[in-house]
Amino acid sequence: MKVVGLIAEYNPFHNGHLHHITKAKELTGADYAVVIMSGDYVQRGVPAIMPKRLRTEMALKSGASAVFELPVCYATGSAELFAEGAVSFFDHLGVVDSICFGSECNDLDGLQTIADVLLEEPEEYRVELRKHLKNGVSYPHARQAALSAYMHIQNYSLLNNPNNILGIEYLKALKKLNSSMKPYTIKRHGAHYHDETLHPVNSSASAIRSLLAYSGSMVHTESPETFENSTFHHLLGALEDQVPSDCLELLKDYHRVKYPVYQNDFSLLLKYKLLNKTPETLTMYMDVSPDLANRISGQLNNYFNYKQYCELLKTRELTQTRINRSLLHIMLGIKKDTVTLYLEEGAHAYAHLLGFRKDSEKVISAVAKQSRIPLLTKLYDTDFLSDTGRRMLTQDILASNLYNSVVTDKYKTAYENEYHQAIIKV
Repeated sequence: MKVVGLIAEYNPFHNGHLHHITKAKELTGADYAVVIMSGDYVQRGVPAIMPKRLRTEMALKSGASAVFELPVCYATGSAELFAEGAVSFFDHLGVVDSICFGSECNDLDGLQTIADVLLEEPEEYRVELRKHLKNGVSYPHARQAALSAYMHIQNYSLLNNPNNILGIEYLKALKKLNSSMKPYTIKRHGAHYHDETLHPVNSSASAIRSLLAYSGSMVHTESPETFENSTFHHLLGALEDQVPSDCLELLKDYHRVKYPVYQNDFSLLLKYKLLNKTPETLTMYMDVSPDLANRISGQLNNYFNYKQYCELLKTRELTQTRINRSLLHIMLGIKKDTVTLYLEEGAHAYAHLLGFRKDSEKVISAVAKQSRIPLLTKLYDTDFLSDTGRRMLTQDILASNLYNSVVTDKYKTAYENEYHQAIIKV
């Protein structure tokens, strides 16, 4: 039995993801494709547009064999932490032979060369990095400039694209772990990652999110003849060539029931958290520097909503994504020392299964027997976890319950506590 590991957010699932699953199995000769997926919050530091179980069902119906949840502290971390959390999970799982990721360049050797430099950090590279950071540019731009100088290349474009950047971090993590899992990459097709314009085929997740976000502003009625409903059906029609047919049905069934979810839906939650903090206490949270903590406190009187406040805090040195992640970590209570403790104790304490295909039960049985961490299928059955493991799980459950509370309040649907959620089987 051969198993390929896929690292994903599926926010939302589209044809590019379907291509990734299909091509990864073909390229690696794998019998099964096991996914580690961000839960209800994603690496850009924002809530996912739709709940994790809806995205899980989409993935399973599109060929993923099983979907596990990446703990929220890694799912919302920097590219490096996100990659380390995901790759180490597969390493713990004990059944994954290879990892396949998408990249803009499709140049595994080139990405590996950069990964080696960033992992080893030669003195010449460090000098260049410090020089550019002193000039007040953001860390991603300083790193790109330092690499260009160190490798004597005028513009090292491999670091311009988000999938390349994550690919480099996956390769770094594999090497740090001395893992036997073999890396593969496939070329990312279609629109640019950040392109918010819908194309005839292979649009970006950003473009599809924008369309679905727009759909959320429509007034919902029961009559199929109304302008609002006809417009929504028109929008779904625009997605027919963008997402698998099973996913399109789910988008139709759960529109304004479980999605769309916006950053601003959490505005009061975040403000409540910030009102209880001081600059000193804010620095305890992941990604929050003393300068950012002072800026957060100093600008609190100008807080109108979550998204506006994130944009207000942005500076030349601090990217929008860094601001998003910092505020999300404050809202969810993700602290630096806690994440350090998780990493020191092996990064993972359990494998939380969200769903699987019935024709892939063999791989779930293999995980149950071979994994170095316990397979978690019932959240209330945690006697076998360490104190640190229970702490991580409690954090994951709280994050999901907050998300579920926002969704049910927004759409006036019944609240489902995370403890009572069933594993999805298709």
